[in-house]
Order: sequence, then C-alpha cells, then structure tokens
Amino acid sequence: MAWTKKQMMLAFIMVSTGSINTISAKWTDRIYSKNSHGNVVKFNHPFLQADCMFMGEMTCMAAFYILRILRRRARQGASELALDSDQMLRGAVIVFTGLLSVGFLGRRLRYFHWLGIVLVLIGLVVVGLSDFISSSQTNQDLNGIITGDLLIIMAQIVTATQMVIEERFVIKHNVPPLLAVGWEGTFGFLTLSVLLVPMYYIPAGKLSGNENGTLEDAIDAFVQIGNSALLALSLLMNIVSIAFFNFAGISVTKELSATTRMVLDSVRTFVIWVFTLLVQWETFQYLQPIGFVILMLGMMLYNDVIILPFLRSCGVIQDQRVPETIPVLEGVDEVDKGSTYGGTVDPF
Repeated sequence: MAWTKKQMMLAFIMVSTGSINTISAKWTDRIYSKNSHGNVVKFNHPFLQADCMFMGEMTCMAAFYILRILRRRARQGASELALDSDQMLRGAVIVFTGLLSVGFLGRRLRYFHWLGIVLVLIGLVVVGLSDFISSSQTNQDLNGIITGDLLIIMAQIVTATQMVIEERFVIKHNVPPLLAVGWEGTFGFLTLSVLLVPMYYIPAGKLSGNENGTLEDAIDAFVQIGNSALLALSLLMNIVSIAFFNFAGISVTKELSATTRMVLDSVRTFVIWVFTLLVQWETFQYLQPIGFVILMLGMMLYNDVIILPFLRSCGVIQDQRVPETIPVLEGVDEVDKGSTYGGTVDPF
C-alpha cells in the first residue's frame, strides 16, 4: 500500500530531525570551553546532555495541550458559524524488534523476515570488523572498541523493547504521539535531574569525563555552557531536534509500524555517516559501506519493500504480500468516538 502525503511528511521529519539531533550531539562533544577549574577542555557531560534531550521531549507535552486548547476554540467557533559505526551497529535493533514483535504483538515471522534478520546480523559482523581494523590502524584501545560495540548492541535490545511496547500502547489505547513523547520526556527529565545530584559525588575513575573524577558534574557543565555561545547553540539544536524526532518517530510507529520506524532510522544513519565523512569527523573505512549495504538489504527484505515486490512483479516468486500490521488507523481523519483526547485519531 502506497504511503500517503502525511506519512511521507512524517518520514521526512523523522529522518531530517533525527540526523540533526545526532550531528548536533556529536558537534557538542567536539566543542572546547573553559570549565569551572579555568581550563579549556572538551565538553564531556553525557548525563546532562541526556537531561537536555528529555527537556526537548517535554516540550511536546506543552505543544499537545496548546494545540488541544486551540482545537477546542476552533470547534466552538465552528459550531457558532456552523536524526558511522556506532550508528550502523544500531541496525541490530531491527533483529530484536522483529523477535519481540512475535511475543508482544502476536506477529508471525515469514521466510523473508528470517532472511532479513540473517543479513542484518552479517552486516553487523562486517561493521564490527571495520572497527577492529580501524583500531589497529589508529592505535586505539581494542578493549575500548569491543566494549563500546557490545554496549551499543545491548542498548538496541532496550530500544527494540521500547519500540514494540510503544507500538502496542499507542495503537491499543490510541495515545496521541505528542502526549506520549511529552510524558516520556517529563518522566526522564525528572528522574535524571534527581540522579544528577548523587552523580556529582560518585567517583567514576576512568569513566569520568570531568576533572573532579565524578560520574557527572552538572555545575561544571553549566559553567562551560555559560562560557561558550557555540556550545549553548549546539545544545539548543539538540533539544529542539529531539522533540520533532521523537514526535515523528512515534507518529510513524502509529501510522505505519515499529519496523518501518527502524528502516527510516537506518536512512538517518546513512545521512549521518556521509555528513561525518564530508566534515572529516571520521575517516573512511571500506568495510563500513559494505556492511551498511548488507544491513539495508536485510532491512528491505525484512520489511518486504523494493526487493520482494520487484521479484513478484517479475514473476520470480509467487507468494502474496501480507500486511505487517492490522490497518487500525486507516481512517486517520475520521471521528473516533472512543478517543479520550479530542475525538479524532491523529498524530497530536
């Protein structure tokens, strides 16, 4: 089934703002600023950056209620008148999303799903090998590379779980994406803001990115932000882009599916990879594009797009395409009497 203009717009917003979000975060990590000790160092405050991202998600809550008020007034008026290797490794999320969809969403994986998962796994191995080769060429710590790759893979298990639960939740309970992102940001912001206090006192040794040697030094972070307008700008870009990215992401999940969201996230990865090469933040490694192509082939097979439809049109295979999800949102502009938030089914 062809995408509507609305779905294409959501996909574009997700890819563009998601790319801006990751690029701005990487840019933030490369900016030097004077810290609380009077030294000019790189900004290295990951937990505060995460808190800023949650703050961006919180703005979706405000936007939801503002739009809700405006719509109510409009109805009243009407009645009166009548976002690199680490990014590529994130492709692992489609494997876990597919497997978890079986248990949580009651889906049945067909032959092309399993073939897609195998290709994604092969692509991940190729990308992982590129990291090892790069580490030997640049004298980087091999243990650090392995640890980083494993942490990324583990994070994708958590991300896949989140995507599947979100899909089940927003469809079953008809939760507006703006409201869902707003609550996610509010909970994350409040939780992490409280945790920043003990983090200021917890010694972290080699894991620390500040001169106090603690897990996080929020005071030092604010000093650096105050001393660099460029740093403040990059964080602002991160806050704004994450709001649009997550809104578009959950909207895609609701309009299409969780795995479609993962495919679009892979497109975002390609945009980020090309950008980092153009600005020379990363060096080219020949295995990376090979791994990326394998990953994309696996994802296209898994989602039954381009490859299998072409083979069907040529008569090579005879099976019929089966919709991944029940089209519960086809009447997206129609009145839904069961809706709790304003009576219409839409991204807001």
